Amino acid sequence: MFTLTRRALFAAAASLPLMAGSAWAEGLISIIVNDPANPYWFTEGEVAKATAEELGYEANVSAHRGDTNTESNLIDAAITNGAKAIILDPANADGSVGVVRRATEAGIPVFLVNAEINEAGIAVAQLVSNNAQGAALGAITWQQLVGDEAKYVEFFGNPSDNNAATRSNGYNTVLSQYPGLEKVAQEVANWDRTQGYNRMQSIMQANPEIDAVISGNDEMALGAIAALKEAGRLDGVIIGGFDGSPDAVDAVKAGEMAYTVLQPVAVFSREAVIQADHYIKNGTPMVEQEKQLFDCLLITPDNVANYTAPFTLSQ
Repeated sequence: MFTLTRRALFAAAASLPLMAGSAWAEGLISIIVNDPANPYWFTEGEVAKATAEELGYEANVSAHRGDTNTESNLIDAAITNGAKAIILDPANADGSVGVVRRATEAGIPVFLVNAEINEAGIAVAQLVSNNAQGAALGAITWQQLVGDEAKYVEFFGNPSDNNAATRSNGYNTVLSQYPGLEKVAQEVANWDRTQGYNRMQSIMQANPEIDAVISGNDEMALGAIAALKEAGRLDGVIIGGFDGSPDAVDAVKAGEMAYTVLQPVAVFSREAVIQADHYIKNGTPMVEQEKQLFDCLLITPDNVANYTAPFTLSQ
């Protein structure tokens, strides 16, 4: 695994000599992310771009924002532009299979990051957070803070993303062992802060007592925090997130969020480009396993000072 701060990545990329006329010696790597308005996906794209440029490639970052039609058009553009490789955070576990196959059949290797597709043997590699490990890590910590009895809410991500179900299943595997933990609501909020806020407002109207919230990502948790705070009900509510975003880290520092599970997006986004470079130059995968899991880390008040850059925790 490789770790490097964004500042170092950009500094390294800036130091590379350019070819005459601003041409790039190694060709184009197309990077397609979900929605860069979310700091997680923004970091994913920027780290991948900086790494590609560091290695001598031209790189562009585009976003499908969860729409498979947009994703299809972006894949077609990458094929038309003669990309040497595509780094893709797929829009849909099933719906993105076809575009990955189309690029592969066009002779362009595809490296998936963050989310998976439900078919093996098409992409060269699928590099993702170990979501089951991260969910268990978060749920165990959450339960220790909440105790054996509580009324709680779970926020579920986008149902088309396998990560949402994996995290929810991981939470339930741990928390179902404690019969005194009563889940009063489970809401789909599609990884979105505004939806988390709106759903939390509705939940509060139906439930006068809420002791805790466990969320599939930080953005939904931050929306819940905003709603609870606005209603004057945040005090004493234990809230756990998942991603390790800068805003969530600030919430941990402020005592509003108990913890966040850090996804090592800065690590596997860089690693995907390094593996793409190896494949372009050698015609064989750098890592034998297609699916590669990267363990998550826990950020709490005890170690939050070690958060040195977006989605980077120094050991």
